[in-house]
Amino acid sequence: MLKTRPALFILTALFASSGAAAQESASTQLERLFADAWEFTLQENPLFATRVGDRRFNDRLPTVSVDDYQRRLDAQKRFLERLDQIDPSALSKPARTDYDIFKRLTADAISELEFKTYLIPITNRSGFHVSFPQLPRQVPLRTEEDYENYIARLNAFETYARQHIDLLRLGVQEGYVLPRIVLVGWEDAIESHIVDDPTQSLLYAPFERFPERVSGADQERLRAAGLAAIERSVVPGYRAFAEFMRDEYFPAAREAIGASELPNGRAFYEHRIRRYTTLDDRTPQQVHEIGLAEVERIRGEMIEVIVDVGFEGSFDEFVEFLRTDDRFYVDSPEELMEKVARVLKRMDGELPGIFKTLPRMPYGIRPVPDFIAPKTTTAYYNRPAGDGTQAGFYYVNTYDLRSRPLYEIEALSRHEAVPGHHLQIALQQELEGLPSFRRFAGFTAFVEGWGLYAERLGLEVGFYEDPYSNFGRLTYEMWRALRLVVDPGMHYLGWSRQQAIDFMAENSALSIHNITTEVDRYIAWPGQAVAYKTGELKIRELRARAERELGDRFDVREFHDVVLGGGAVPLSVLEENVEEYIHREKT
Repeated sequence: MLKTRPALFILTALFASSGAAAQESASTQLERLFADAWEFTLQENPLFATRVGDRRFNDRLPTVSVDDYQRRLDAQKRFLERLDQIDPSALSKPARTDYDIFKRLTADAISELEFKTYLIPITNRSGFHVSFPQLPRQVPLRTEEDYENYIARLNAFETYARQHIDLLRLGVQEGYVLPRIVLVGWEDAIESHIVDDPTQSLLYAPFERFPERVSGADQERLRAAGLAAIERSVVPGYRAFAEFMRDEYFPAAREAIGASELPNGRAFYEHRIRRYTTLDDRTPQQVHEIGLAEVERIRGEMIEVIVDVGFEGSFDEFVEFLRTDDRFYVDSPEELMEKVARVLKRMDGELPGIFKTLPRMPYGIRPVPDFIAPKTTTAYYNRPAGDGTQAGFYYVNTYDLRSRPLYEIEALSRHEAVPGHHLQIALQQELEGLPSFRRFAGFTAFVEGWGLYAERLGLEVGFYEDPYSNFGRLTYEMWRALRLVVDPGMHYLGWSRQQAIDFMAENSALSIHNITTEVDRYIAWPGQAVAYKTGELKIRELRARAERELGDRFDVREFHDVVLGGGAVPLSVLEENVEEYIHREKT
């Protein structure tokens, strides 16, 4: 049975008058605002609440009607009004940083809602239909109550799916719709969940093996309830979504690929550049030009490697050699996973030499689920559960092994696991003294910029000894530089999809399959891809400044503590933190 949403409490807090607040100190008002906004976030997104360790809403799915999004927009505006009533000059330095970060996050949320991004709630590789089958790995399943909650969510799925259908249908009517090219093959992520036998559903997995604490009688009851929920809610929900996609959405998808073709699209993309780079003065044209310069620089370094290995041929011929020579590929998913694990374990032993503080939370590796692997990029990372009950996981794509060359493994693993995403995100979740919203905030320029910076860190501890592996590292750096070129190219400057594919193929050793899936990802997710290189360039710039000004007093372990010790932050805040560190060390 679904629990009643305690809306009265949060609405009372949200619209509280400022009479009593005026008697409070600025810091107390700020803490109260943060608490109210965090509570609102958890209630509005029960799946997120579960991931951060709040179990009060474990039997719910979010509601996603237009009215829900209007309510969220009104709430965010009210939160911003409350923030503007607090005098930042009366706050401590750490509290002013919290103030500024909350203001940026809230303003970005308001802009996203005003641009109606909720009318395109899916991409070619993400959305409710992709994430829901992974629910068994994202929720606690240790007690009878956990199973009851899980079944309640299964039973809520059909309504959840139909709400998304309503959003997408309205998006079609108002001109907010995905490009057709990125929807080709949409069936793969949906139809595999329309099963005649509920036991064949991925969501049935928890009922195949129960914890010992659940009695035999309860197991039978829960199994029957789970089967019924899959049969009566999950399968009908996916069937309705598949019919909608086939009959209405795919036929209505737009031919144009650029975000500039959406309603108010050029302003929307300009906002996305500012949001994802966290640089308020950065324009799409500037991003494009920085990318062109980086591509030229990195290509020069790649040519040096080609010369060093004694290859007699052109850049294109060397890339073709890498894409076709059997020595760079494995024959089985198991072999790929073993090689990834070996690289990771080597890095684990080197971490104390370059980091003062390491996370307590471990990480694991898993293959990307089969039903999304064909449309998913090479790898990704899932953060640990906020309550410490689940580790972080590095997902490796084992689909189409001829597109997973061995010379990419070192750079990929540095980025997605250690010292990249896992080290940074797990540390952030373990930081003490931060407001809850900051422990789980993710500024893409910082998070992905750190991941790309982490790839280069491998050079400092003896990785990339094989020149082909170093070429793979440069290919990955080139990959992120190419994003700076092709993302604004397609969304703002009129580039075609094929133009983007050709430009990436001419300047990297990435497989054509990876290039194509990546370009389609950029088409479906405007602006996000430019954050990686932007953040990495800033971190490298700040490190170079610290090395130059501190000389022999520079300690890379201290520098990394400064960068990671405040969690994910806008790049302007990161710069302030590093400047304070430099000043502190000098004096």
